[in-house]
Amino acid sequence: MTVARAVGVSATTVSNAYNRPGKLAPALRERILRAARELGYPGPNPAARSLRRGRTGSIGVLFGEALTYVFQDPMAVEFLRGLAEGTARHNTVLQIIAALDADGQEGAASLLANAIVDGLVVWSLPERHPLVRLARERNVPLVIHGSPRLNGVPFVGIDDRAAAQAAAEHLLQLGHRSLAVISHPFGPARHARHRDPGKLGRPSYRVTRERLAGYRAAASAINPFPAALDTYEVAVNNPDEGHRAARALLRATPRPTALLAMSDQLAVGALAAARELDLRVPHDLSVVGWDDSAAARTSDPPLTTVRQSLYEQGRTCAGLLIAATHGEVAAHDLLHLAPWQLVTRESTGSPPPK
Repeated sequence: MTVARAVGVSATTVSNAYNRPGKLAPALRERILRAARELGYPGPNPAARSLRRGRTGSIGVLFGEALTYVFQDPMAVEFLRGLAEGTARHNTVLQIIAALDADGQEGAASLLANAIVDGLVVWSLPERHPLVRLARERNVPLVIHGSPRLNGVPFVGIDDRAAAQAAAEHLLQLGHRSLAVISHPFGPARHARHRDPGKLGRPSYRVTRERLAGYRAAASAINPFPAALDTYEVAVNNPDEGHRAARALLRATPRPTALLAMSDQLAVGALAAARELDLRVPHDLSVVGWDDSAAARTSDPPLTTVRQSLYEQGRTCAGLLIAATHGEVAAHDLLHLAPWQLVTRESTGSPPPK
């Protein structure tokens, strides 16, 4: 009202200067904005304006990792790139909400509760995680990528079990009978550790659980005796963790002849460990990755890996969430399994002779 009185116009005219500039003559709009600047008026409050409109023009991305990880992992970057391109055409802003702080501790509850968003994309949280419950309590549209699966909520991912089974079967067909897995975390407690094969339990991360199930299905189908399948769980998805896990697994007696890594980042670390131990890949050890990232194609040797496009999956999540914010997601449109392909390269071959 102060600006309106100073210029001699109505409050509606001042509002139009900010929100509907096409309704005013340029000279009048400039006179209003100049008076507002002189009076120290910053313009309409964005949060209040969003509440009046019922829309914020912003969506949140809830990552089950620290913010630094989001920009360090090449596949997370690819997912974000696809998500950003899928939302840009709708003039929608992205807010990144990281589940973990820089020290790996959970600290996103208040950020999530106070985020002013029209909807949320959830990237790989464990089942029954408190942030999943809080996200649902926000009563805004959700789209899940990777984990968990929620009834009535759109889900985007791949058939992880089938892809993992195909990767393990590739090694078994080459003649390998002693396999080991470098696994993503099982749950929110992040500890790198060698897992007892008989006590794997049920990982709360759906992706980890499904991939382990696929590996086990392939190994157990070998007759007359199932193939050996050892497992090492990492705390973080990066080459250093893959290196540490591979060294631990390769100290076993008998030593595994092939490693199944749940990401190319972990597989690259495994290749480095093999070089340190004077193991030739694939003559002494075969290694399989996951994602078909640039690192898989440029590693020495190039990696056999499961190809998927996190970029396209990000675009799919964006389209689904934008549609959901307009109430346009149908009940039959809740499951989106993206294509995958096992790409064989020079990192896999027949096991060494006994």
